[in-house]
Amino acid sequence: MTPDEKRAAIEQLEREVRSCTRCALAATRTNAVPGEGPVTAEVMFIGEAPGANEDRLGRPFVGQAGAFLDELLAAAGLRRSEVYICNVLKCRPPGNRDPLPGEIEACRDYLDRQIAIVDPLVIVTLGRYSMARFFPNQSISKIHGKARQVGTRWYVPMYHPAAALHQQSLRETIVEDFRALADVLRAARAARASRSPEPREVPASQMRLFD
Repeated sequence: MTPDEKRAAIEQLEREVRSCTRCALAATRTNAVPGEGPVTAEVMFIGEAPGANEDRLGRPFVGQAGAFLDELLAAAGLRRSEVYICNVLKCRPPGNRDPLPGEIEACRDYLDRQIAIVDPLVIVTLGRYSMARFFPNQSISKIHGKARQVGTRWYVPMYHPAAALHQQSLRETIVEDFRALADVLRAARAARASRSPEPREVPASQMRLFD
């Protein structure tokens, strides 16, 4: 898919998300939040669901958690303008409650299409519900920051940035996990270049592989 074809496909998806009525969240949202970022991004971040600020503005990660995410991206040597950011849910659950299974299922096709269109080298999951999409029946406290290679794509489960806002003791852990992303991205580039599905060694000592 060419960059122009990708942009057209993403724009179509965004239109569908903004007018979506697949679940009851359509009745309570202010704005749907499809996601944002370059369609050629090497790294995609997938959060859980929009919050109040995101619902108001129609953009992902624009509140306090978003400000911390910007800091984390800098620690990884990345800028927001370089990455694609979206959520498992495209609409805010009332009161910021946890996503319901039916809501996750209603949005599943949108997320699948975003991944297929952007075709990132690395997918970083932020939070439990995003992690469960790719790492079912796992505990985030056990696998956070550990990368798994599947084919020529790498998946890295991370704590949600908001976790550090509620539990300051997690802040340094989250920062360290993000710092290791540079090594993951280098390994992903090498794997994609060779089109080899075989796991590749990551030279940095802090990089942890998912067992």
